[in-house]
Amino acid sequence: MIISRRSVNITLFPFDENEGLSEHTAPFDAVVTIPGGKCEVWVPGQTCPIKEGDAIILPADIPHALSAVTKFKMSLTMIKE
Repeated sequence: MIISRRSVNITLFPFDENEGLSEHTAPFDAVVTIPGGKCEVWVPGQTCPIKEGDAIILPADIPHALSAVTKFKMSLTMIKE
């Protein structure tokens, strides 16, 4: 956890190749940025390849998942308000 406040959390996650997060939802909008490596993000009906320097917005209450194509880092900004 980099920062945790009432209105926002920012967390950095490292993943090894072939690791990931299974399908889930979150109660808040989130911004995922990739400071290094490559992954795939699944949202309903679409798989999005994401690489270093890319970002994706994940709306609240929408199922999503991700998996590492290579080792990668993910910065997750959870917007609570």
